Amino acid sequence: MSAARKVAVLLFRNDLRLHDHQPLSEAIKLSKAKNVGLIPLYVFDPRFYGKTWFFSLPRVSPMRAKFQIESVADLRQSLRRLGSDLVVRVGRPESVIEALSSQGLEIDSVFLHKDVAYEEVQVEAKIKKTCSEKKIEFKPFWGGLTLHHVDDLPFPIHGKGSDVLNVFTMFRKSVENSDKPPRAPLDTPGQIPQLPSGISCGDIPTIAELLQLGDNLEFWESNKGTFSIPHGVDASKVNSFTGGESVALNHLDQYIWKRELITTYKDTRNGLVGMDYSSKFSVWLANGCLSPRTIFAEISKFEKQRVANDSTYWLVFELLWRDFFKFLTLKHGHKIFQLSGLKDVYGGKDKSWKTDTNLFQRWADGRTGYSFVDANMRELNATGFMSNRGRQNVASFLTKDLFIDWRMGAEYFESLLLDHDPCSNFGNWLYVAGVGTDPREDRYFNVVKQGFMYDAKAEYVTLWFPQLKDLPSTDLKHRPFLLSVPQQEKYLVRVGQEWPHPVSHVKYNSEDTQSGKSTGSRGSQPTTKSWKVHRPNQQRGGGWSRNRK
Repeated sequence: MSAARKVAVLLFRNDLRLHDHQPLSEAIKLSKAKNVGLIPLYVFDPRFYGKTWFFSLPRVSPMRAKFQIESVADLRQSLRRLGSDLVVRVGRPESVIEALSSQGLEIDSVFLHKDVAYEEVQVEAKIKKTCSEKKIEFKPFWGGLTLHHVDDLPFPIHGKGSDVLNVFTMFRKSVENSDKPPRAPLDTPGQIPQLPSGISCGDIPTIAELLQLGDNLEFWESNKGTFSIPHGVDASKVNSFTGGESVALNHLDQYIWKRELITTYKDTRNGLVGMDYSSKFSVWLANGCLSPRTIFAEISKFEKQRVANDSTYWLVFELLWRDFFKFLTLKHGHKIFQLSGLKDVYGGKDKSWKTDTNLFQRWADGRTGYSFVDANMRELNATGFMSNRGRQNVASFLTKDLFIDWRMGAEYFESLLLDHDPCSNFGNWLYVAGVGTDPREDRYFNVVKQGFMYDAKAEYVTLWFPQLKDLPSTDLKHRPFLLSVPQQEKYLVRVGQEWPHPVSHVKYNSEDTQSGKSTGSRGSQPTTKSWKVHRPNQQRGGGWSRNRK
């Protein structure tokens, strides 16, 4: 009987890349030092394709499944170019690892990135248990999960001093004044050990197969009309995304270096139409195709070699929000999924929430009667993406105007958003719903006023509702329910027929918009940047099972 072949397993999770990947780097070192084989492994886990926890919504849309498949396929191609391959399986990672160890392989160790979301942590614990039972060394790494490494934080996550995480501004000032800046990203390896012979790589599932893992295929097939670009919408103006590290790195290069869009980010970030108004990095960050440390390193290099201004800083500011929600989740665990959120931790008023499924469905379908809300929901349903400005408004409308249980909205976003990240998604919903860490508990977005401010010419609402283009005023394009009966007949936008009655009355004072006042802006203007390379005056060329009770 031949001796078992000794191997190490590199388990990819939400880190579908080769750049800045500490588990990969460490696995290669061990493979060379111990002369053991290396098996890169990705497992499509059925637990992440079922129903959402509270309201049993389909957990992964066809758009999300497509993006994940593209990302895994791109990872496989990258590994092949470097001499290896990707083993793909469908099942529970802990069971797959156990099965591998029974196929004539002696698994020396399992390398993987750590995660902080509750369910992901539970899966990690099961993998660790399997490793312990099989006498396999379990090697988790924080790596590039966040911009700031958890070990470099100037405060503890738990206990005395952890109140820095009570408010984003406190957190931001603490890390920016720290003497430990973000660590440099790790390079992509030049070569990866060849996959041991005799191991079947396996096929990447199709979109239909992934949806069927959670018994959701029939739902998506029967609702194709809701989740596609509506008739008459100019598809050339609609965002689309392709998964994978290769696409992500190219997009990073284009956004920062080739087109220098980063230099105007702060001015354009509240845009609504097109790819250029914001970085869109979140889509690839959420799937681990792009490392936050790599983004930061490129921004820092750009600031040194070309220009540093408020916009280059502001993109780092957004990465800090992502860090904040990761560390907040690490601190509070499953509490971020509770209806009361962090209210019992930070205090606040008791809130009465509704689970009116009819109201919720009108919000989800984009049939509230308010063009700005409905256009954003149409975009989400058709593309899997929505602007930051849109997300804040539709979330505020659901929770502050309709008083619907905020978790219904969070789980709907989980189902559809290509950039769904449990920490950022639920953290932001907590924030807007007033049960998170926002010091302004009653922060409110007036969706009519916001529509006028950020879609002043109604370009966005008429993109998603072409039937509104001919209406005689911007006001009527944002509030078609104000059309007179003759106007409704003339433009064929009849309230109660082609256009829904509004689900709620939103008060609106036009003088607020004319004065330029803004409501609901998240976060404060940063004033300290001690570890930043930021030089505003420098000129060019100078050098979502969770225990959610």
